[in-house]
Amino acid sequence: MKIIDFHTHVYPDAIARKAADSVRDFYEGMGNPDVDGSVDGLLEKGKAVGTTHFVILPVAMRPDRTRHINDFIIGQAQTHEEIYGFGTVHAAMDDLMGEVDYILQQGLKGIKMHPDFQLFAIDDPRLFPMYEHIQGKLPVIFHVGDRRYDNSHPARVRKLLELFPGLQVIAAHFGSYQLHEEAYDLFKDKECFFDVSSSLMFMEPGQAEGYIDRYGAERFVYGSDYPMWDPREEMDRFMKLKLTDAQREQIFHKTAEYLLKL
Repeated sequence: MKIIDFHTHVYPDAIARKAADSVRDFYEGMGNPDVDGSVDGLLEKGKAVGTTHFVILPVAMRPDRTRHINDFIIGQAQTHEEIYGFGTVHAAMDDLMGEVDYILQQGLKGIKMHPDFQLFAIDDPRLFPMYEHIQGKLPVIFHVGDRRYDNSHPARVRKLLELFPGLQVIAAHFGSYQLHEEAYDLFKDKECFFDVSSSLMFMEPGQAEGYIDRYGAERFVYGSDYPMWDPREEMDRFMKLKLTDAQREQIFHKTAEYLLKL
């Protein structure tokens, strides 16, 4: 079966280990310290568990690094046929819309934002022109639901969906990360997609299965959140869920193919 890992991160070899360790430090030591964050590591570890394609989600921590990061992802997507790249932007950029147009021109598949890393809210008005512009053109995926911060609160995703009903939003980590009970009913009347990464360790299997049943497998994509976790760990967690073969196939690749316009 085709398996698309829709939630991965990679870094240039020279800084991959340091960058991966920094992310794990942000999450107070969670994650697998044996995973190095390199492109080769992603391909090797992912393919070992049957993954056939990978979506790389970059995050610009500083506005002035955005183009450099996007060019790195473009290069990886051009070099590896099994890689699809998303672009990144930063709310404090001088030329936000110019970077969005660059992402579109270069054929990147969407935009990734991490409000807690980047220190702006999902519903920051500075981003509204971008949201308006990419409706019907590109999906946007957000880290959502860290209980330590408000920038990524799932209620902000709901507000965004109300303001931009044509925006294709993927709320990572079941749209709630550590706020599953708060978010369970939040999107029932909104068209929002979710990934399953970095959440199953916080949820009982029945809770995760309940989310998937409530919203439908057609609104979920699979993700490992490499290099936070070894792809084997996340695959093992996912395969323990009591899902039908049709649900697994939908989550492993069909929803992703729809979002990536394959």
